[in-house]
Amino acid sequence: MTKIERVETFLVPPRWLFVRIETADGTVGWGEATCEGRSETVRTAVHQLSELLIGQDALRIEDHWQVMTKGSFYRGGPILASAVSGLDQALWDIAGRHFAAPVHQLLGGPVRDRIRMYGWVGGDEPAEVADHIAAQVAAGLTAVKMNASGRMSPVASVAELDGVVRRVAAAREVLGEHRDVAVDFHGRFTLANARRVAPLLEPFRPFFLEEPVVPENSHLLGEFVRSTSTPVSTGERLYSRQEFLPALQAGIAVAQPDLSHAGGITEVRKIAALAEVYDVQLAPHCPLGPIALAACLQVGFATPNYLIQEQSIGIHYNADAEVLDYLVDRTPFGFADGYIHRLTGPGLGIEIDENAVRRADERGHSWRGPVWRHPDGSFAEW
Repeated sequence: MTKIERVETFLVPPRWLFVRIETADGTVGWGEATCEGRSETVRTAVHQLSELLIGQDALRIEDHWQVMTKGSFYRGGPILASAVSGLDQALWDIAGRHFAAPVHQLLGGPVRDRIRMYGWVGGDEPAEVADHIAAQVAAGLTAVKMNASGRMSPVASVAELDGVVRRVAAAREVLGEHRDVAVDFHGRFTLANARRVAPLLEPFRPFFLEEPVVPENSHLLGEFVRSTSTPVSTGERLYSRQEFLPALQAGIAVAQPDLSHAGGITEVRKIAALAEVYDVQLAPHCPLGPIALAACLQVGFATPNYLIQEQSIGIHYNADAEVLDYLVDRTPFGFADGYIHRLTGPGLGIEIDENAVRRADERGHSWRGPVWRHPDGSFAEW
């Protein structure tokens, strides 16, 4: 029987929240409901939503998604959407195992055999940036993403602007003409700063410029898009098709929903279809754990307008645990010439080391984002 019998959550280092669903016949599916800095809150939401699932048929995924997202008068937002995402991923994992097929086969079958990957690089100084990028290239990647800056003044100084340019220039020098660098503004820039710096970066041909304004200011995206010839991306803090629509209408080139924040596999597939109408590519946000990454890849193998996939293997802020630590077999996430080849195992295509997850949950984590302030003491976006 595919009747849902139990839902469990595991708060594991470095900063992830895993969801485990078990059916009456012993089939187990895993999902990831991580919401960075708010996962304890999401954990409560997962258990509340599980009241709607216990005793129900696990294979009615769309129906469960509808009930979880619309079955309450108050809807949406990152907490609820992340909780739904983790449960949705686990249900798709169960479905794949039930039918002995990878999830992408259930989504219509593969449209590609491999997906290009990129990694995030740190570094405050150009020399550090160059070293970190060289390490990613050595690890087999052909694309990277970097922060444009740390804390930014509302109206940037010459030194701040020049610092952005020097770091991107250093990246391009290491990467040459046949590899790519994406530049993440991370919502730290005012529109004025973003418009000022974008033309300065055009000679280095960024792959895309990410999140030039905070998501609350999506109404400003169109003005920024019109100010640069570089492709513009956004979406890691947008949680539904409705929230993506204004960004798509503003002319972004790349949509970046997060499979653990934007309603899971079910909703991101719909976001991808909407993006295709606007000639927009998909590049899901995923500096998270192995389950979120596997969910992204399953969508990618079945989605025509899929550009590239972010991953956080080896990222510097994964303290106490790594992406591959919770896997029984690490080979599905091996890079070859900058790509990951199609996952062929059932469900999400990975096997989670349940014993390792249960031990890690005993340690737990309490990850929090930094609080930044400007020199005058006022709050700064991070």
